[in-house]
Amino acid sequence: MKNWNWNLFSQKRKNLSLWWQSKHLRLEISSKCQLKCPLCFTGTGYHRKYSAIGWGNLDIEQFRDFLEKNPQIQSLELSNYGELFLHPQIEKILRMAYEKNIQLTILNGTNLNYLPDRVAEALVKYQVVKIKVSIDGASQQSYQQYRVGGNLEKVLNHIRKINFYKEKYQSRYPKLKWQFIVFGHNEHEIEKAQALAQELQMSFKLKFNYSPKKFPVRNRQILAQKMGYADITEFEEKNQIFYSPACFQLWTAPQINWDGKLLGCCVNYFGDFGNVFQEGLENLLQSERYIYAKKMLLGEVPARSDIPCVQCKRYEKVLQMPFCEQLEAHLKARQF
Repeated sequence: MKNWNWNLFSQKRKNLSLWWQSKHLRLEISSKCQLKCPLCFTGTGYHRKYSAIGWGNLDIEQFRDFLEKNPQIQSLELSNYGELFLHPQIEKILRMAYEKNIQLTILNGTNLNYLPDRVAEALVKYQVVKIKVSIDGASQQSYQQYRVGGNLEKVLNHIRKINFYKEKYQSRYPKLKWQFIVFGHNEHEIEKAQALAQELQMSFKLKFNYSPKKFPVRNRQILAQKMGYADITEFEEKNQIFYSPACFQLWTAPQINWDGKLLGCCVNYFGDFGNVFQEGLENLLQSERYIYAKKMLLGEVPARSDIPCVQCKRYEKVLQMPFCEQLEAHLKARQF
C-alpha cells in the first residue's frame, strides 16, 4: 500500500464515495445458529464472544420503529451469519414487512434444519421472494461432515413443506435454490444433489469453499470442468475480481446487524459505523466514517485505524484490483 498513488487514483472518481442509497438493505434478524460448521465463525463460537456480531435476535419493536422511520425501504435481505428461522417472532417480521410492500429475500442462506409449519406457511403467505438453502451433500454421511449437527432428511422434508404451501396458495414464491459448497468429501455427490434439487423444484448452485486448504477437493480437473476453475484462489487470481464482491454492499445493500449496528457489508465482523436504531439509518450512511470507508476502498485515501475495513483481508486485495470499474459496472447492472 505504501507505493499506492493516492492522488492520481482519486482524480478518476470524485463523487462515487458520496453516492448512497437506503432503499435496499441487509438486516440480519438472528445471529444464532444451532449447527457447528467448522469454517464458520458462528459455528465455532467466535461471534458469540469476540466479534461485533454477537449472539441475539432482532427486537420486534425496534424493527417496527425502523420501518416506520424508513418508509423508503423496498427490499430486505434477512440472513447473514446466523440461522434466521431460530428467531421466535419471525412470522411477525415477515408479516410486518409484507404489509409495508417490502420484498424479502433469504439469499445469504439458511441451513433449514428448523422450520415449524406455521413459519413455512408464512414464507408463502407473505411472499418471501427467494430462499437459498445450504445443503453440502446428498447423503447424511457427507452432509454432516461440514454441517455438524445437521440432519439432511429434516432439511429435505422442510423443503417439501414449503412446496406444499406453495401449491396450496398457488404461489411461485418463495423460489428455492440449493447451494452446494464443494469439498473433497462431497464432490462425488454433485450429480445426485442436482437430481434431488430438480425433484424438489429447486435451482442448483455449486459454490467454492472459501478456505480451499481445508477440506480440499480431490479431483481439481472435474471441478474445473463444472465451475470453470478448480478453487476460489484460481478464480480470483485469473479474473482479478472477488468471487463474492461483498465490498459493493456499502453502496448497494448496506448490512445492518440484528442489534442495529451498521456493518456496511456482510463480511464485516470487526466493528461498526454506529447504530441505525439509535442514530438513524441515513445519518450513518452519510456520516464521515462511512464515507471514508468507501473512499478507502476506492483508493482515494489511505487506511485509517478506526475504519473496520483495515482489519479485513479483502481490503488489501481491493487495492490491487480495478475496483472502481467493477463497482461502476455493478451499479449500472443493478440500475442504480
